Amino acid sequence: MAKVTIPFIQSLKGQRKFAMLTAYDAPFTRLVDDSGVEMILVGDSLGMVMLGYSGTSPVTMDEMVHHCKAVGRTAKTCLLVGDMPFMAYQADISEAIRNAGRLIKEAGMDCVKLEGTSKQAPTAKAIVDAGIAVIAHIGLTPQTAASLGGINVIGGQNYAAAKRILDDALAMEAAGCWCVLMEAVPADLAAYITSRLKVPTIGIGAGIGCDGQVLVTHEMFGMFPGFGLPFGKRYAEAGQLIQNGMQQYHQDVLNGQFPGAENSFPIDAELLRRLEAGA
Repeated sequence: MAKVTIPFIQSLKGQRKFAMLTAYDAPFTRLVDDSGVEMILVGDSLGMVMLGYSGTSPVTMDEMVHHCKAVGRTAKTCLLVGDMPFMAYQADISEAIRNAGRLIKEAGMDCVKLEGTSKQAPTAKAIVDAGIAVIAHIGLTPQTAASLGGINVIGGQNYAAAKRILDDALAMEAAGCWCVLMEAVPADLAAYITSRLKVPTIGIGAGIGCDGQVLVTHEMFGMFPGFGLPFGKRYAEAGQLIQNGMQQYHQDVLNGQFPGAENSFPIDAELLRRLEAGA
């Protein structure tokens, strides 16, 4: 399968849907890369999924680069998206460009994703003008969820709230973002925004009307409890399957059933007798 590119994803708008999944390490990257899914997101959700943080805001730039490198070294076909962590782009535009560049140059990502409203459009434009492709993330922005009142659906409260989401999307498109991700946006609003934009949209908790969809892989396979909203769908209970295997292993060790002869290495009986005789 050929490497998925940004122009290819853009060409799918209005033609067919596409999918993105998260991956944070080499084993999961191999699985996603071989699945037919078009895009991999190395999301700052790794803070909770992989690092045990209570949210995404503690994730550092160095931690993002570390995990993006693992994915970048491993993937062969998927388009790779690296998340810009909290405070990697908000304080200074020059710093934002440098940090985005790290995800491309050091970690092998194809593009970066940043959260924000239309206020971040100038930063997004500066990164794009530096030659780095950007996906905008609007709606629920977990890095700043506390300022939004927590993990909630965004844009459906009233006309002004819905208009803000539309304005954010249009501003990010105007800034040169090649794609807009919408999180926890009412389905009909997300569908309308998708119809207004020339660039593709990706939804998570934003309904069927988006051009593409993204899920957190560990959540969809029962290996992470989730984020408190019905964003996803449980496709397998891999977490329970793995835990069952661990429990069986524990019992086999306690009962003396592991390791067996097939898991052990033999020694010549005569050699052992000689050792015993010399003891």
